[in-house]
Amino acid sequence: MSSLFPISCFSVVVPLSSFCRCVGERPTSTTVVLPVLPVSCPTNAVTRNGAIRSGQNALDPRGRADRAPPFGRHDTFRVSSHPPTLCEIAYPEYAANWETAVADAKLPLPTRLALEALDPRNVTLEPEYYAECDDARFQKVKPLLWLWYSFDRTVLGGQNVQLGVDLRRLLAKHIFKRCGENFKAFQHVEFSFGYNMEVGDNCVIHRHVLLDDRGGIVIGNRVSVSDYANIYSHTHSIVDQKDVTDAVTRLDDGVRITYHATVLAGVHVSEEAMVGALAVATKDVRPYHVYVGIPAKSVRVKPNAPESATKLTSIRERRSS
Repeated sequence: MSSLFPISCFSVVVPLSSFCRCVGERPTSTTVVLPVLPVSCPTNAVTRNGAIRSGQNALDPRGRADRAPPFGRHDTFRVSSHPPTLCEIAYPEYAANWETAVADAKLPLPTRLALEALDPRNVTLEPEYYAECDDARFQKVKPLLWLWYSFDRTVLGGQNVQLGVDLRRLLAKHIFKRCGENFKAFQHVEFSFGYNMEVGDNCVIHRHVLLDDRGGIVIGNRVSVSDYANIYSHTHSIVDQKDVTDAVTRLDDGVRITYHATVLAGVHVSEEAMVGALAVATKDVRPYHVYVGIPAKSVRVKPNAPESATKLTSIRERRSS
């Protein structure tokens, strides 16, 4: 059997103190290895939805993967000696025999399907249907994205802030193109590819944020993105929805994207600027300016702005009092 991915893609090392804090135990070592997925499989093709197929027709001529049956293919690959981490969290009673449980006809079908879905090779994530998806790159980060998303939906991870932040910070360093120090992401942050993310130091991404990095997102230092914000880097033609344009979106140092705001593809939010709640930034945002509304326009300049940044361009200058 040949290795499909580097083993590092399927195991991650987490500070054991993070887990011990949750259960009140003293750590016996400094780290714990989380086995995320099976680590090897034969040389059969792997379809876009992750299922293992044999033969020459795993992909149709357009590159769209056929869906494999949910069961009956477990004799085609070897599972590591460790059960998937998600099984240990969500279904501990099956952690010791996950490989046989998914094929056990005595178990209810919904249970088997749920166990099967713990392995991301048996699920399809939306970005796998995007034309510009680099499949080789995405398959390397997909197991880690699946762990990130699934962990957030477990009892252990949902509202467990410190443990969640520690795990996501660790995963981000293996998913992103670049991840700076002290990265902090709260629950239910999602990406398109993940591998097109460049993030600086001391950045905070709050709950339920979408970071669409299809065209690339570059985030500077000390950036804050508030709850339910959306940052896009792709756009569709108004004539043909299949006509997609990717453009790098940039958030410079000190930028704040506040609650429910949206930044569209290709927009450059400059240093220390702010996009207000519910605003939609359709054009570049000037440094130190505060933009609000739909489309977002400058309404004021931060009091700490340098002289060169104090001129408003989208509203009349206020009279000095």
